[in-house]
Amino acid sequence: MGKELFLLADKIKLLRGRTSLTQADLARQLGLTRAAVNAWEMGLSVPSTPYVVELAKTFGVSTDYLLGMESNATISVAGLSEEKVALVVEMVQKLKEK
Repeated sequence: MGKELFLLADKIKLLRGRTSLTQADLARQLGLTRAAVNAWEMGLSVPSTPYVVELAKTFGVSTDYLLGMESNATISVAGLSEEKVALVVEMVQKLKEK
């Protein structure tokens, strides 16, 4: 259980950082205290199921990804033009090249 707890904590911190949200910003969005978000990121507690769902929506990833059930993150391309979607696909392919 400890390893899964760390994975979730690390993913929350990583995704929050990538979206340029502070702990306080994320806490406000979820209706929580900054201390609650900090406790998640430190692995001292875990978010309840409704918060896992909200975190997945906020970060545009699946709940399976957050919980370590799959290694693939998903990216929502909703609202992007076909050209921009093609650029995202091209960028991912370039990053996968060794």
